[in-house]
Amino acid sequence: MTIKAKALQIIENTAKKIPVVNRLLEKKYDKLLAEIEKSAKPYKDSKSFPSIPENGIDREKILKTMADFQQREEDKWKDGFVSGAVYHGDNEHIDFLNKIVALNSQSNPLHSDVWPSTGKYEAEIVSMTANMMNRQATSEKDDVCGVVSSGGTESIMLAMKTYRDWALDKKGIKKPEMIVPTTAHAAFDKSSQYFGIKIRHAAVDENYQAIVQEVKKAVNKNTIVIVGSAPTFPHGIIDPIEEMSGIALKHKIGFHVDACLGGFVLPWAEKLGHDVPKFDFRLPGVTSMSADTHKYGYAVKGTSVVLYRNLELRHYQFYTTSDWPGGLYFSPTFAGSRPGSLSAACWATLLSVGENGYLEATKKIMETANKIKKAIEDIPELYILGNPLWVISFGSNELDIYKVLDAMAHRQWSLNGLHMPSALHIAITLRHAQNGVAERFINDLKESVAEVKTQPKAKGGMAPVYGLAASLPFRGVVGDLLKRYLDILYKV
Repeated sequence: MTIKAKALQIIENTAKKIPVVNRLLEKKYDKLLAEIEKSAKPYKDSKSFPSIPENGIDREKILKTMADFQQREEDKWKDGFVSGAVYHGDNEHIDFLNKIVALNSQSNPLHSDVWPSTGKYEAEIVSMTANMMNRQATSEKDDVCGVVSSGGTESIMLAMKTYRDWALDKKGIKKPEMIVPTTAHAAFDKSSQYFGIKIRHAAVDENYQAIVQEVKKAVNKNTIVIVGSAPTFPHGIIDPIEEMSGIALKHKIGFHVDACLGGFVLPWAEKLGHDVPKFDFRLPGVTSMSADTHKYGYAVKGTSVVLYRNLELRHYQFYTTSDWPGGLYFSPTFAGSRPGSLSAACWATLLSVGENGYLEATKKIMETANKIKKAIEDIPELYILGNPLWVISFGSNELDIYKVLDAMAHRQWSLNGLHMPSALHIAITLRHAQNGVAERFINDLKESVAEVKTQPKAKGGMAPVYGLAASLPFRGVVGDLLKRYLDILYKV
């Protein structure tokens, strides 16, 4: 039998097995989704409103209902049990931002003539962020600029759309491709799907950094942009930005630094003396960056900043139309109407925290991270992936790490489960820098590891879900499971 015939036979045999596998998975799905629904829908005891009520409900009753929900949810993050999610959380800071949001609740940047204050806020947010990213190190022909977006995903997608349109106009590239490390944020894959940009994934090394040689090999005539992370979301590792951006510079293509997670930590960590490689506009090959003000910038959700090395590049992001019967229409981001209150609160945050505030916060986060890293290294059954600064991922060669995730959940901790390889991570925030929180985490982690060692067959929790997702070779099957999870979230 020829190699081709053997290959066809394997494909045929596999195809025959798929319906049987699908039926077995369907049963497993139903059981898993039933478990998931319990945690995703904790308010089944409260009244639902599938239709608009005939008569309006008393405002005080609505406020009380929402206050009850808020109290139940606040208990999860206030004492530092959650990885990331809430990055500041101090009562005085929250109260201050709530006042700012209330003052600006009606503002809409789409109507710049009615609310010109929002334009001032956003311009200054971009300028402050650009200066933090060493705008002053660029050449005279550059003019680092940007916009305020709704979050990291939008910032990333705006940048990828910009490179697609720039490459078509300037280089005539009709089949655009981007080179993205496997550890980069999923928003790049989302951009690929939405904007028809082929994605070439570059492998990472044993330290979970993008392999420069793999990036170099992936460049071709259709490459429009290379991506690097500072740091990656899964493992908290900074890619070799300088070397990767050098490749982009040589080939005269874009290079985007995703600093959504680290943009408001790394500049201050560097000033504090931590080993932070160059990752910003000091590198001539860096043509755009994304940094989330609503993470370690401590603004309210959701604001982020996307920066470009020059005005010409930013113009490919903007949308304008001059022949619509409704008049002249233009918008800087995907949204038309936007909540100006969020930009106002972001501006107020940057002003009120100040450089010294960011330095102090970063110092606390780094000290807490070092304490937790040391403790994890001292647990023989666990190991840390790579050499992270404050986003710490850890796995195990001896235990089912997802069972450790469940054991930690039973102790109130909400950690992130990771795949390929199976691991967990905790993104250290100011919530974890509170007195006693790091010690509680360390103690609970030791207890959880001991529990999994003695009870390795414990059932329930998220371990089966993560285990199934990690073991299935057909990623489309996992995607179907996630879509059904989203269906649950929208179920009344």
